[in-house]
Amino acid sequence: MEPIRFNLKDRPDFHKVLRKKVNKYFKDNNISKYADAGMMFKTAFMVCLYLVPFVLMLTVFKANVGMMFLMWILMSFGMSGIGLSVMHDANHGAYSKNQTVNKLLGYLLILAGGSDVNWRIQHNVLHHTYTNIENYDEDIDTQVFRMSPTQKRKKMHRFQAYYATFFYALMTFYWVVSKDIEGVIRYDKKDLLKGQGTNLKKAIVTIILQKILYLSIFLVLPLMVLDISPGLIILGWLLKHAITGVILAYVFQPAHVIEETEFYVPDENLSVESNWAIHQLRTTSDFAQNNRLLTWYVGGLNYQVEHHLFPNICHVHYRAISKIVKETAEEYGVPYHSHPTFYAALKSHFTTLNKFGTGAL
Repeated sequence: MEPIRFNLKDRPDFHKVLRKKVNKYFKDNNISKYADAGMMFKTAFMVCLYLVPFVLMLTVFKANVGMMFLMWILMSFGMSGIGLSVMHDANHGAYSKNQTVNKLLGYLLILAGGSDVNWRIQHNVLHHTYTNIENYDEDIDTQVFRMSPTQKRKKMHRFQAYYATFFYALMTFYWVVSKDIEGVIRYDKKDLLKGQGTNLKKAIVTIILQKILYLSIFLVLPLMVLDISPGLIILGWLLKHAITGVILAYVFQPAHVIEETEFYVPDENLSVESNWAIHQLRTTSDFAQNNRLLTWYVGGLNYQVEHHLFPNICHVHYRAISKIVKETAEEYGVPYHSHPTFYAALKSHFTTLNKFGTGAL
């Protein structure tokens, strides 16, 4: 896989100055860049929100259909919270200075049906490095959607703003059944598995074992224990995945696929016009910065600009450093995108989907 060349001459001191200011903030306030006590409480809360309803469903509500569905719904919010607030920081190495802690918490993705190795390649390596660059950022490369103005438009894309939520609901289910296997095969061809200390055979065996573990606990066990129709149990399990998929997509997509952000195709020299840090600001947006409850639940990922610039800093600090990022961006004439509310960001995302789908962009 040929790497993209970023423009090192485009305000080369911007990122250096920004890093210096952010480091000074932590030094002056004598605080760690990693998780604090509040983050540890949230970790316990999200894990309990996922597992406690599951235990209750298997014990107290074994024959109660209504409560079973309620437990699956609560689990979907716990599963999303683990993905957004805990696993995400851990797999970025931002939760703890101790990489063993990060690795163990990163394994929580397995309990959601995903693969930590596959996730780190798609998200950390491809998405974070090559944000909104066609044929590199897999978050915008999909046959189902047209998520860039340079991608080929198909007839079905005309309706993508209307069917998007349906496919978002299938996202984590797709992880479970085939995406991770497809991914590691693709990443092996791109020579990306070595960076994760694995190979194709080892990765496939690991993923299969992880899927067996997840399905055994969260699907087979309920089918064996609950005094409820198997069809209803499977429906509840699918509902858990559907809600989780929509939550995750509704948090991540309004940060990159909106009206203000830019999209790129590398030139014949595999180059883009900006340096890496400025590229992140051109392709990323914050939203709902003043909504503290939302910020808490989504793991600070409404501060997506700060996350892309400093993925190795725990999200509990994003609100504080966002002021530094915005001031420095203004100082260097770099765009700093932000929507005042979650609704405004989501509306911009679906407006963009509609424009890409109809050919208006």
